[in-house]
Amino acid sequence: MDALAIKSEGVYVDVTFGGGGHSRELLKRLGPKGKLYAFDQDPDALRNAMDDERFVLIHQNFKFLKSNLRLHGVREVDGILADLGVSSHQFDSAARGFSTRFEAVLDMRMDQAGEFDAKYVLNTYSEADLHRIFGMYGELHNARTLAKTLVAARANRPIHTVETLKELVKKVTPRGKEHKYYAQLFQALRIEVNGELEALQEFLQQSVSVLNPGGRLVVMSYHSLEDRLVKNFMSKGKFRGEVEKDFFGHEIKPLKLVTRKAIVANEEEVVLNSRARSAKLRVAEKI
Repeated sequence: MDALAIKSEGVYVDVTFGGGGHSRELLKRLGPKGKLYAFDQDPDALRNAMDDERFVLIHQNFKFLKSNLRLHGVREVDGILADLGVSSHQFDSAARGFSTRFEAVLDMRMDQAGEFDAKYVLNTYSEADLHRIFGMYGELHNARTLAKTLVAARANRPIHTVETLKELVKKVTPRGKEHKYYAQLFQALRIEVNGELEALQEFLQQSVSVLNPGGRLVVMSYHSLEDRLVKNFMSKGKFRGEVEKDFFGHEIKPLKLVTRKAIVANEEEVVLNSRARSAKLRVAEKI
């Protein structure tokens, strides 16, 4: 909230509404003429909407930020907040298949109207494509072996549930590191199912065009793939390569960093909320 530098009469966007915790806190800091627009593609999140004339909840993926704000007559805003990844509700809902803790069908769709789920990926993707997503999105060192193992296993029975998947990968999972390995595997599947990295890039690019000069972009990420994209975009205005310069050598970038390094949770906060351990908060301001 402090990073957003909230103005009482400002217009703000929470692009990852979820349980509504951030939006509720933001509304407390807005005056009667302030406005908050929130986005969430998960239909479960709609139940958490607030009855407040200053608040509008938009049932869409945040990659459609710009077009949906324009539908509501909004062209520029004073701040944007994004809390990336899976919400606590999604992790704690066994039926959604996001967590390694519960037996459930392998779904992992953030938007229940999505075209395909995790079991579709596991049962239809080629060995080469599985190798790609396990290596790229899960950063698993034995991605090739894992892909080969699953393709061989699914010839005998389809891979439909969390426990079936864990059982099949047990023999290729590093001993003593099972929890981390399963988490990386599930992360890879979730990112593929939801197109998370592509959506993040589209959102970041659009955020610049809807922010007022001096407006703040505040993003929390939870794994290195997300954080790398956010860090590069905030510092260079692009996702890879070096920052562009004009004829005179001046850097061409739309944002300036408010915090040079990511803000992370201290030990006390981690004790209160263990999921904060992997969070990285980055803040930038539109030039």
